[in-house]
Order: sequence, then structure tokens, then C-alpha cells
Amino acid sequence: MNPRYIFYIHLVINDIILLSAFTLLQVLSYTVFTLNASLCIVLLIIAIFANLNNPLTLAVMAVECYVAICFPLHHTQICTVKKTYAVIGLIWTLSTLSILPDIFVAVATEPVEFFNSRVFCLRENIFRAPYLTVKRDALNAVFLVIVWMTLFYTYFRILFTAKAAAADAKKARNTVLLHGFQLMLCMLSYVFHLVIEGLTFFFPNNAVTIRFTIAILIQILPRLISPVIYGLRDKTFRKYLKQYLFVTNYKIHTEEKTEK
Repeated sequence: MNPRYIFYIHLVINDIILLSAFTLLQVLSYTVFTLNASLCIVLLIIAIFANLNNPLTLAVMAVECYVAICFPLHHTQICTVKKTYAVIGLIWTLSTLSILPDIFVAVATEPVEFFNSRVFCLRENIFRAPYLTVKRDALNAVFLVIVWMTLFYTYFRILFTAKAAAADAKKARNTVLLHGFQLMLCMLSYVFHLVIEGLTFFFPNNAVTIRFTIAILIQILPRLISPVIYGLRDKTFRKYLKQYLFVTNYKIHTEEKTEK
């Protein structure tokens, strides 16, 4: 299998996990309002994993494009399926290491009764130590700087290669640009709480509506764009999609004619 498709599948799976966890949190928050703290921790960890994985996956996909265009003769040796799975494992390891301190601190500092209590399921209500917020912001900044530097480097290297010709290089350049656009959408999640707090300050009577609307705009819509950006632009994907749709439509029309 092409490593590019493996990374794309990983990106889509992360989006599915994040959307599922986030939607479940939203529904439960607005129907029962408070959740058991232990259940909230599990849902938050799943959502945080997927949220952290996305930018890192985008950076790795940009590197894969860079290798394919700038080192085409070595691409099959560098980007093997085995190495692809190893990189995905590394991404999950980094995400795990970023959230483990929060869990350890919460277990060490919170009383046992807290984990059986009911809370409004927000990260700030579970991991309440102030320095955990500082740690989270610092890690987010480090990850984003690394990812942005990777995107800039790969984009300009591909850009210089594209000037030499090759339609594939130009397509790869556009793909890296789309990685940057998708990353920018992912970054909106980092200002999610700031936007909600700001709007709630000005419109305190519409707090629930604000939280729901901002959640859709910042957390859900950007994830729906991923399949369009990375799926429909791929020739192989489009070919099988058209083939599948054509066969499906053909079967439907055939069945309708048979019934008539």
C-alpha cells in the first residue's frame, strides 16, 4: 500500500474519533449537563489524542510529499509501509506523553470522591492544577512551531523543484499548501475556549447557544473538509469513487427498469 494513503486513512480515522468523542460530549453536556468525572476523563483523553494527532499527521504527510518530489529515486526506500506505521506509532506516543502528566497529577492531587462526582465535562474542570494549563499551552506552542517549520521548509523546497518543471511537483506544492490550510483550521481548536469566553462575556444570556455554535464552526466543520481536500484531489481515489458511483447508479436504474 502507498504510505500516502496510510497517512490519509490515519488522518480520517483521527477525524472520526475526534468528531465522535466531541459530538458525544456535546450531546451529553446539553442533555444531562453533568457527567461522572471518570467517564469525562476517558472521553477527554480520546478527544485530546485525536486533536493532537492531526497537526502531526499533516506535518508527516508534507514530509512524504517532499521526499516523493525532491528524492524520487529514494522515495520507495525512505517511505516504506513499515516506516509509515512506525511514524504513526511515534505520533501516538507523543500524544500520549503530552497527556499522561495531566492524568498523573489529577490522580495524585484530587481526592477519590472527585472521580465519583459529577462535573460539567471540560478539560479545565478535570485537570484543575494551574500549571497544567501552562504545560498544555507550552506543548501546543512547541508542536505548532515544529509543524509550521516543517510545512514551510517542505513547501519552499518543493516550490524550487516545481520551477524546474514537473506537473507532479506543482501538484505536491499545492498539496503542501492545503496541509497548511488544514493546519490553520486545526489551530482554531486552540482558541476555542477563548472565543467562547469572549462571546459569553458580551452575551451572557446566550451561553448555551454560543457554545453549541462555536463547537460546530471550530471543531466539526474543519474536520469535514479533510476528505474533500485530500481524497477528491487524488486521481486513484477519484477513479474508484466514480467507478463505484457509476456502478451503483447503473444498478439502481437497472432495478427500476426491471420493476417497470
